[in-house]
Amino acid sequence: MSRSMLISSAAKQMRMYSARPAARDATGHPKVTIQTIKRLYAEQKPIALMTAYDYPTAVACERAGIDMVLVGDSLAMVALGHDDTSQVTMDEMIHHSKAVSRGLHSPFIVTDLPFGSYQSDERTAVENAVRMVKEGRAEAVKLETGRRGAAKIDAIVNGAGIPVVGHIGLTPQTAVALGGFRVQGKSLASAQSLVDDALALQEAGCFAMVLEAMPSLVAETITRVLRVPTIGIGAGPATSGQALVLSDMVGMFDRFTPKFCQSFSDLGPRMADAVGAFKKDVRRGTFPVEGVHTYAMPAAAEERWRAYVQQQFGFELGGHKSEKGVASTAQV
Repeated sequence: MSRSMLISSAAKQMRMYSARPAARDATGHPKVTIQTIKRLYAEQKPIALMTAYDYPTAVACERAGIDMVLVGDSLAMVALGHDDTSQVTMDEMIHHSKAVSRGLHSPFIVTDLPFGSYQSDERTAVENAVRMVKEGRAEAVKLETGRRGAAKIDAIVNGAGIPVVGHIGLTPQTAVALGGFRVQGKSLASAQSLVDDALALQEAGCFAMVLEAMPSLVAETITRVLRVPTIGIGAGPATSGQALVLSDMVGMFDRFTPKFCQSFSDLGPRMADAVGAFKKDVRRGTFPVEGVHTYAMPAAAEERWRAYVQQQFGFELGGHKSEKGVASTAQV
């Protein structure tokens, strides 16, 4: 094999930094890496990104074969009950990121750096990015910032070797400064500013960009001028991929539903109905059902226990007779 062929072969096998090896998981889905994302982008195959906040939601994403999972700071509102995303801490994000990582094998996991963890200076930004990868088991971090944060992204990517996803448009961490949760880029000047932000973040080293709550034409413009994939959330159909907040799209967040969110299920009311049915069965005494939800003693042991209780405490136990030949599946 010639030297050029060897170099080409080695280049094809190279992957950017990942906290996990590229191996097949138990569900049969191949491990998604940055190279996978680049290939989807090159082949113009839309990328699917979903948020997850804990082990169960991560397992759902794993089973669905989602491409990318974002441990978003939206968990401040949808999982922790805060009024906005700015109140979640670095330690809380690490805690949730670790939980999500335990449920994932195939999807590429990105975790938000929360408000206050990277705004002050480049050193702090790098230190917290390293913590998120080392402690939170993230494979990349996401920063909500425009071109003013480009130096920090450059330090994280090129200084620490950690992949970064940019996030422009509506940036919930600084929604107050934007006048609330409002669509961005509706004027010529603000649209041009978003394009400038996107180009600056690409130059700083972002391998992908989240575009949130902006006119479709602006998102299409950004997508066409960039050389990295864009993931839209409320940014129209022309982006390289789409994202939604899991709690929104399955009806688990009761405060509001963004205009851009499609409802794919309605689990919130169904969960409340299930809890209510449980309460009714408890009140009526129809749950648990003896012999269905209970564990029995062996017949001989039960007889001795009943005699012991009668002698020791002076009362007879109820008529919960053991069934011979029925083996308990409980682990002792």
